[in-house]
Amino acid sequence: MRWIRAAGRGLLVLGLVLAGCGPSARVAEGDGQGRGPLTLATAGDLTGYLGTVLDGWNRTHPRERVTLVELPDSADETHAQMVTDLRDRDRNRFDVLNIDVTWTSEFAAAGWIRPLERDRFALRTFLRPVVDSATYDGRLYAVPYVTNAGLLLYRKDILDKEGVPPPRTWDELERAAKTIAPKYGLHGYAGQLFPYEGLTVNATEAIYSAGGTILGDEGDRVTVNSAAAREGLEFLARGVREGWIPKSALSYKEEESKQAFQEGRLLFLRNWAYAYAVASAPGSPVAGKIGVVRLPGRDGQGTSVLGGSDLAVSTHARHPDSAARLIAYLTSEPVQRQVLTRGALPPVRASLYGQPDLVKRYPYLPILRTSILSAAPRPKSPRYEQVSLVVQAVVHDVLTGHQSSGAAVERLTRELAAIPTR
Repeated sequence: MRWIRAAGRGLLVLGLVLAGCGPSARVAEGDGQGRGPLTLATAGDLTGYLGTVLDGWNRTHPRERVTLVELPDSADETHAQMVTDLRDRDRNRFDVLNIDVTWTSEFAAAGWIRPLERDRFALRTFLRPVVDSATYDGRLYAVPYVTNAGLLLYRKDILDKEGVPPPRTWDELERAAKTIAPKYGLHGYAGQLFPYEGLTVNATEAIYSAGGTILGDEGDRVTVNSAAAREGLEFLARGVREGWIPKSALSYKEEESKQAFQEGRLLFLRNWAYAYAVASAPGSPVAGKIGVVRLPGRDGQGTSVLGGSDLAVSTHARHPDSAARLIAYLTSEPVQRQVLTRGALPPVRASLYGQPDLVKRYPYLPILRTSILSAAPRPKSPRYEQVSLVVQAVVHDVLTGHQSSGAAVERLTRELAAIPTR
């Protein structure tokens, strides 16, 4: 859910709804016009910034105080707890939910979250593609809160020494990974290729970057059976087969891959912006030696998938007007600035990516902005969790040599078609 779910990064539930904030008490405390106390549920906040942000709201909105409920850091556990709560009207602990961008379609299709009025939120000030992650069937069901896009980190010192610019295409990346990396005792390229959500992300980016797609029409149509999809998967499979993607990358999640790059074992790394920030920090073995660019693609710049989270209002929220007001506050420019500076998370407000003081502090912001503007959502589906599991299983078989890319695309077509769409 968060960009450093290290963008798989557990805290236990930090707080439960306190006595006096249960469903009946919240109704009694409301003003009868949709305003009153709220609970906000989110995955574990590892940087501790959100409590400070909510303190600002609570000081100025004493009758609409927010209780923060932190769920486990694991995305799967957070998803399970939210779904359990949303399915049980009598339980209903949560009013506002900070949800992974891939869950919006699922929660909207199930009727668990409310459609929202677009004119209540400053959507035109957001980076354009992020709003699409919060829609389903043409309606706004959530508001983007945090965003992200994949980036290519590289050893700038080595490419500069070789007189080679950072790669814009797969051919350029592959050539450098094969010829330059071994000269310096490095592996060529890695991403997150362990069979979990990160593998779905890497495979989807490869397919998108070759010009392919996976699903269309909000998950109603399977579109993966294409030459582009086969070419995207073959790019990754060939790398493992030929060794310029090390077999160790098949066990990498975000943090393992970041560590390999930070320790000086990789020439190129696909990861989220946090990896660049950490690897550039004082004390890192590669600090001052790395650069960052957009992901390469088959014929030019590639396409990242969008990461991040959206804010949604439970269908059973006791105070929906307060919930919408809270979301507007959390997506305002001053708070979004804190999301970046206190939470180390990429904001959704476009203006923050060009402010000189922020660019000086976070030099990757301009590249991240261009990556987000050219990014695409992961395959939209009310059954996204099932879609992702299918993609992980099939692509893992391709990377381990148990299935060809062509056979994998045919298998993906069959298995994705078997997932109910509604």
